Amino acid sequence: MIDYALADHATTLFDPAVGEGAFFRAAKAVAERRGMSLQLSGMEIDPRALAQATASGLSQADLAKVRIGDFVLDPPKESFPAIVANPPYVRHHRLCAERKTQLRRLSAQIIGKLLDGRAGLHVYFLIQALTLLKEGGRLAFIVPADTCEGKFAHDLWVWITSNFALDAVLTFVPEASPFPGLDTNPLVLFIRKTRPTEEFYWARCYRPERSAIAQWVRSGFGEVDSADLSAVRREVREGIMTGLSRTPPPPVYIAPKYVLGDFAQVMRGIATGANDFFFMTLERMNRLGLPREYFVRAIGRTKDVPADEITDSLLASLAQRGRPTWLLSLNGDPIESFPETVRRYLREGEAIGLPQRPLIAQRRPWYRMEMRTPPPFLFAYLGRRKCRFIRNTAGVIPLTGFLCVYPRSHDAEFLDRLWRIMNHPDTIANLAIVGKSYGNGAIKVEPRLLERLPIPDHVVEQFGSPIQLRLLEPGSRCAGHG
Repeated sequence: MIDYALADHATTLFDPAVGEGAFFRAAKAVAERRGMSLQLSGMEIDPRALAQATASGLSQADLAKVRIGDFVLDPPKESFPAIVANPPYVRHHRLCAERKTQLRRLSAQIIGKLLDGRAGLHVYFLIQALTLLKEGGRLAFIVPADTCEGKFAHDLWVWITSNFALDAVLTFVPEASPFPGLDTNPLVLFIRKTRPTEEFYWARCYRPERSAIAQWVRSGFGEVDSADLSAVRREVREGIMTGLSRTPPPPVYIAPKYVLGDFAQVMRGIATGANDFFFMTLERMNRLGLPREYFVRAIGRTKDVPADEITDSLLASLAQRGRPTWLLSLNGDPIESFPETVRRYLREGEAIGLPQRPLIAQRRPWYRMEMRTPPPFLFAYLGRRKCRFIRNTAGVIPLTGFLCVYPRSHDAEFLDRLWRIMNHPDTIANLAIVGKSYGNGAIKVEPRLLERLPIPDHVVEQFGSPIQLRLLEPGSRCAGHG
């Protein structure tokens, strides 16, 4: 990344998230190798990180032009010819509402659009850093794959590729990740502030050994096909549509006729806002004296479903192991209408501040639970297991660790065939097309994107055409929503 940023002999390097100074140390080594003078500049929000940078070998002179502050909301007033960063990976759900509002306003100011609220802090580091590039300057950022896969990604990358030249994107197979064991799928972006181009190089690293990457970058990129690294030329427009983190489609690609949404609709599981309060074991329910009639059977963790089916025997096994399987599911009736034990329990929730929690505060009254009809199938929201669709024969309600899959027909033959279609290896393989990728091969798929999961034509032909599956007419309402 340093070699790329300094390829045009820049004399100043800026890092907006200095941290322990890894890029500064690398930059000093590159400058020494080239026999050049280099000024280091940067920002860091945490003074303790700079103390670690000093302990790691950087001098006070190396850090003299590092300012303590919030780079995204209070950036430098000057521009730079070379910028590198490993920005803080702070996902959107860890940002408070006020912070999100500030960041979205920033996106509207810079790119002319309000980015979707699911953009993490690292996205705004990238946007702000690009505005600080000098004409002809170079930027190298290492970011998580969701930077190119999130709902916000299209607007972000249309702006970037309309105003900058995307030179290359470097991706990694899980075995070659720069951050082994972490729950992130990283990629490196190489961007110049110059006239936008219509093509870029897309590479995938297959081995942890980095010499092939160094040679590729120092040579100015290009097509490569080796055991360590492969690189191909791609169209920018195709890359944005496919996802810059994803493998390019075959040269001749015919989209399947069907997607999962042709056969089913998808909803997220229930978000309680406080699982430790609303989700409990039968033993706790009895100890508190809470009537069973106010509860529904539920499942909360993918780890609690080791097989591909949720059965009554599985629920019994979970109960024996002390796992919660009962969800307090109250309607919006006044608190005075409930039995004394329920009223007492709700007062305990008020005493610990549950009504003020962000998600719960949106409900009226605060204890009113979301409703779902038990879905025939569940989808593991974020998991590494090969088979992600789960049959729900026990009729449980899933929490947000799962998505609810409601088939468009409850006909027994339809359900059986759809079950086979969804779990076919070629269908499962297509999850990478619609999902966000994380570390060690994990994939996260949002409800609307799961409905766009391509179903291979040969899989539908193998188990029955849509007519044989008794598919409802397009636009008909999915049976089963609560």
